[in-house]
Amino acid sequence: MTLKSITPILIFLMCCTAKSLHQEKEVQFQELDLISLSTTNYSEISTDVKVEDGQVIVERPTEQKRHKALHGLYRSLINNMIEGVSVGYKKSMELVGVGYRAELLPDNSLHDHLMGAYISGADNISIRLNKSLKKTTSMQIRRFLRSTRGFEIFEESDEQIDLKCLMNAGDMPLHASLNRMYLQVTSLIRDIGSVFDGEDREYLSDAEERESEVDAILYLIERQVRILLDSHLVATKLNLSRTQALEYTNLARSLERMMDHAYTMSQLILENPQITRALSGTTALEKIPDWHASLKELMINIRTRDSFRIEEARKTLKDVQHVLVLHEQDLLANHRQNEWMAFDLSLSESVRRLCAYSRDFGEILLNMKVFSEIRRNA
Repeated sequence: MTLKSITPILIFLMCCTAKSLHQEKEVQFQELDLISLSTTNYSEISTDVKVEDGQVIVERPTEQKRHKALHGLYRSLINNMIEGVSVGYKKSMELVGVGYRAELLPDNSLHDHLMGAYISGADNISIRLNKSLKKTTSMQIRRFLRSTRGFEIFEESDEQIDLKCLMNAGDMPLHASLNRMYLQVTSLIRDIGSVFDGEDREYLSDAEERESEVDAILYLIERQVRILLDSHLVATKLNLSRTQALEYTNLARSLERMMDHAYTMSQLILENPQITRALSGTTALEKIPDWHASLKELMINIRTRDSFRIEEARKTLKDVQHVLVLHEQDLLANHRQNEWMAFDLSLSESVRRLCAYSRDFGEILLNMKVFSEIRRNA
């Protein structure tokens, strides 16, 4: 889009902005009947805007104070409009003197600072290197790139590394990310059940990789929501209000916590092969299908938000939790062999936690439904 083609639009928006500002002041002043105030009539101020040699030129009629103020305002508005349609909104962060700052920060803290910049919505990150700490710094940068989505090394030299995000915040729908997290959690739980049924424990060899994938998706959702809070364009593209976006973050955190317990179960099995082969009919394993069916119902209701089906799923999860609590109490009362009891208790606790976080998931869905109805009726 050329400057000539957008100039009429810019002038129209500029005039509307000035007019709306004036009208807002009038509304506010009308509410204060006892106070007499005067406002500037912007329609009387003539400001020339023209395009010459590909440049937008703004001229003020006089050197009066109010003309100078409006001249600066118009120039700023036009500059922001042009930059918005040509470059877009970007955030940048520069970590200067990493080696020196590392002495003032906890050891190996660069990764945490990079994650903070990522979640805050930074699109470009420049890191100035200290040669004595270059190896450690590079390791933390690689760890950051594995933990995130969209960032790549854009330029690299002996003095500096530039990271750039190649993913637009509005490109990945949040419900698609949640579905990806759900599939990772349930697939790991399904593989855990397969191992108890006699399949090879190699099914669980990539459990840590799957957990890292869920963590990365959570970070991506937190980044998208943070950007959405600052950008109406991203909110429009994702078709979400700010309140809804924040609730999506809470849904993602519930799924991430479920994945933590699924990973704990996988490690328990890998570390105790003898018990795993002998213990196949425990109460915790018998209740996993009920948990899975309820969570699936809740995932469906991210879109439909049927209160009756959500509450039914949450009730099933509550019943499963109650059964597992009784099972754990029975284990402690009967004092079975310590090794077996510890395994069964850990397994039962993890499944019970899966149910607890799934109930939280359902509660968030109900909150989202109520919020939508309030907005619809407002």
